[in-house]
Amino acid sequence: MEVILLERVGKLGQMGEVVRVKDGFARNFLLPRGKALRATKENRTRFESMKADLEKRNLEMKGEAGKLAAKLDGKSIIVLRQASEAGQLFGSVTTRDIAGLLSTDGIEVARSQVALNTPIKSIGQYKVPLALHPEIDASVTVLVARSQDEAERLARGEDVTMRREEAEAAEPEATGEDAAAAFFEPGAAEQKSSEENVNADAAAEAKAPKTRKKADAGEK
Repeated sequence: MEVILLERVGKLGQMGEVVRVKDGFARNFLLPRGKALRATKENRTRFESMKADLEKRNLEMKGEAGKLAAKLDGKSIIVLRQASEAGQLFGSVTTRDIAGLLSTDGIEVARSQVALNTPIKSIGQYKVPLALHPEIDASVTVLVARSQDEAERLARGEDVTMRREEAEAAEPEATGEDAAAAFFEPGAAEQKSSEENVNADAAAEAKAPKTRKKADAGEK
């Protein structure tokens, strides 16, 4: 399908250009979002009458986007989520989450302007681009962490995740006494050991008479 661009569209062209695109892209994106018109004879004439207003609106929008980009310059946002020791989130961080947090800080950005190709699914620091205007881009740093302290460590460049093998290696090897302590109440292991000693002494005492009798029989 041939369309007339009503604004600059990346990788397609500038305002007023007639370009050929896939039908689905035109119907699902360009036409419903007011970024283009079908390149019919009537629309070509219509564009010429709209051109001055479109250029004026584009300059205004570009100016607003520039101011917004200045607010976003160097900005970081923190997203707190539950995650495993290895850093895998129990869920994900989406464009809705990022736009919502920016809105909380008084910066209005549409979800469609957050250029996040896939949801974030692990702890870490991410640079997320924002398409504020066809001619103006910006970005924010998103720190995904389990706590405020962990987010600060991420900002300093620390690795806050631990692989399963590292977690197991970091745990001290349990001794026999440690294992007993894990199953019995405090002091139970010592009590059990004392009881075993008493039982052993009693068994030795019980065997003693038999040993003496055998010895006496041997002397006779």
